[in-house]
Amino acid sequence: MLGVIYFFTNGQSNTQSKEVQSSQFMTELRSDKIKNFTVQPDNGVYKITGDYRKAQKSNSGSSGFGLVPNSSNKVKSFTTVILDSDSQVAQMAKVAEKNNTKMNTKAAESSGFWIQILLYALPVVMFVFFFYMMMGQAGQGGGNNRVMNFGKSKVKPADKKANKVRFSDVAGAEEEKQELVEVVEFLKDPRKFVSLGARIPAGVLLEGPPGTGKTLLAKAVAGEAGVPFYSISGSDFVEMFVGVGASRVRDLFEQAKKNAPAIIFIDEIDAVGRRRGNGVGGGHDEREQTLNQLLVEMDGFTGNEGVIVIAATNRSDVLDPALLRPGRFDRKILVGSPDVKGREAILKVHAKNKPLNSDVDLKTLAQQTPGFVGADLENLLNEAALVAARRGKQKIDATDVDEAEDRVIAGPAKRDRVISPKERNMVAFHEAGHTVVGMVLNDSRVVRKVTIVPRGRAGGYAIMLPREDQFLMTKKELMEQIVGLLGGRTAEEIVFGTQSTGASNDFEQATQLARAMVTQYGMSSKLGDIQYEGAAMQQQEYGVRPYSEATATAIDDEVRRIMNEAHQQAYEIIQAHRDQHKLIADKLLEFETLDEKQIISLFNDGHMPSKAEDPEFPSEKAATFEESKKEVERQDAVKQAEGKDDKAAEPTTPKTDITADEHDDHPDDQA
Repeated sequence: MLGVIYFFTNGQSNTQSKEVQSSQFMTELRSDKIKNFTVQPDNGVYKITGDYRKAQKSNSGSSGFGLVPNSSNKVKSFTTVILDSDSQVAQMAKVAEKNNTKMNTKAAESSGFWIQILLYALPVVMFVFFFYMMMGQAGQGGGNNRVMNFGKSKVKPADKKANKVRFSDVAGAEEEKQELVEVVEFLKDPRKFVSLGARIPAGVLLEGPPGTGKTLLAKAVAGEAGVPFYSISGSDFVEMFVGVGASRVRDLFEQAKKNAPAIIFIDEIDAVGRRRGNGVGGGHDEREQTLNQLLVEMDGFTGNEGVIVIAATNRSDVLDPALLRPGRFDRKILVGSPDVKGREAILKVHAKNKPLNSDVDLKTLAQQTPGFVGADLENLLNEAALVAARRGKQKIDATDVDEAEDRVIAGPAKRDRVISPKERNMVAFHEAGHTVVGMVLNDSRVVRKVTIVPRGRAGGYAIMLPREDQFLMTKKELMEQIVGLLGGRTAEEIVFGTQSTGASNDFEQATQLARAMVTQYGMSSKLGDIQYEGAAMQQQEYGVRPYSEATATAIDDEVRRIMNEAHQQAYEIIQAHRDQHKLIADKLLEFETLDEKQIISLFNDGHMPSKAEDPEFPSEKAATFEESKKEVERQDAVKQAEGKDDKAAEPTTPKTDITADEHDDHPDDQA
C-alpha cells in the first residue's frame, strides 16, 4: 500500500513539477520565464514554489521506484530553497517587480514536523497492530487470546456457591467417598494428622470405567472442602506452540500454592500423562515436556506443600510409571461399577425429583440392571420420565420404567418396519430357542424378557440376566452362556432346516467368550493354564503374536471344539423340549413380548398366566406419526369429555385397529 501511494503521489508528481537550484531560479526569474511564485519561511530558509509561463523540459531519470523512465517530461511548476538573506530576498523582489512576475508570501507551517512524524509512525503502528491481531487469532485459547498470555493457565478457583454437589449426592461409592472425606478433613484440620506424623497425600488418582462417577466425586470434594478448588482438563495444557503446556502447569501450581491449602482437579489426565517414549522419534515433545513439568510440580526439588492433586482417568494402564509412584499419586481409588446395593442407592438419588408410582420397586430395578453404572441408571430414569410424559401421565409407573429399560438396552422400537410373515415366524422360533435353552440352563442366569419387536439393529432379542452380581465366572457358567447364545441358530436348523443371518451377533459374542476361555482364563486342558492373549500382551498392538503358529492352530482348534460342543448341547435341549419351544414361539407371534412370569408359566404349565393386560397405550402401536398423533388427540378429547361429564362410569377406550403384528420384525442381530 505504501509503495502504491508513493508511486502515484511522489513519482507521478515529478511529471508536473521539478526541483531547481536557487541560482537557476534567479536566472530563470531574470529571463522572465516564471509566471508567479510563492515564498514561505521553513526552518531558517525560504521555500519557494511557482509556475512557469511555458512548460519546461525535465531530464529526470525515472519516476516512482525507477520502474517508469522519464526521458523528457514537460513540467509547469518548480520548487526551490534559498537562504534566509535580506539582500537576496530584496534582489528577488526587485527582479519580480521589473518583469511583472507575481510574488506571494505564506506564513511558516507550524505542524509540518508532526505531519512527518505521523507519516513515518502510522505505517509502523498499523503493522504492529495487524501482527498483534494475527498472533492473537493463532493462539486461541492461550489466555484469553492474548499474545503474551499463552503460558498462563485459564483456570480459576471454583465458585463455592455455584457448586451444589455434596457427598450425600454421591451414592454407590461408600469406600471411595471415605477416602476422599479423609483428604477433605486433612485440609480443614491438619493438626490431628500432623500430630501423628502423617503427611498430606500429594495426589489421589480416580480410575474406573466411564460413567462411574469420577468427576462427580471431584465435584463433591470441591463442595465439601471449603478451600480453593482448581478444575482443568488434561487437554487444556496442550497448545500449538511448544512449551505452552509446561508453562501452564507452572502457572497453575503457582496459583494453587499462593492460596494453599488448595485442590487441583485434572480431568482426563491421560491426555498429558501417557507413557513417555511411545511412537516414532520418542513421542510428542510438547506432551512430554508438559508431563515432565507436571512430575516436577507434584514431587520435585522444591516440594509442593499444601496442594493436593486429584486426577481422573479411565485409561490408567497408559499412564507413565513416574506419575503413578507414591509421592505423586499416593492413593489410587478404583471407582468401579456399583453392586446391587449401590445401584439401588444411585436410583434413589436420581428418583428424588421424579414422582414414582407405588408399583415402581427400585430394589427390583437394581437387580434387573447388572453392569449398569451411575450414568446408565440416571439415563434410565430420565428415559422413564420422558416415556411417562409422552403417555400423558402424572407419575412414572412400572410400565414406563420397563419401556425405558428396553430403550436404553436396545434402542427405540421400530414398529413401522414392514416384515414378511416368513421372517417374522423365523425370528419368533429363533428367540424361542434362546428362551428354552435359558430356561433349562438357569443355574446362574434367568430369562427376564423375550421379544420379537425390532429395536435398533436387532430384529428381536432375549434378555438373560444373572441371578446376582458376579465378580467371578466358572467354566460351567461360561459354557452355559455360549450354549444359550447358540440356541437361536440351533432352533432355526431344527424347525426350518436352514440358517439365517440373524445369528451373526450371537456368534460374535459366543466366539469371544470361547476364545477368552482358551487364551485368557486357562480353561483348556489341551493348552494348559497359560495366558496367550490379553491386556498384558503389549506385542499384539504391533501385530506380533507372543506364541508360535502351532499354538495359534491349537487355539483355533480349541475354540472350534467349544463351539461345536455348545451347539450339540443346544440341539439336544431344544429337541427334548420341542413342545415348549413351539408354544413360546406361537405366543411370541401373538403377543410379541413375554415377560419373566409369562415365560415361566408357559414353560412349566403350558399356558399363559391368569390375565394378560391389554395394551395400555395404543398410540404407541401406530405405524405412522400421523396415526399416532390422531390417537393422542382422540385420547385428549376423551379426557376433556370425562371432565365435563359427571357420571361415575368411566368411558371405555376403543382399541386401534393397527397393531404391531402387521409391521414388525426382521431377523437381524440378536441381543
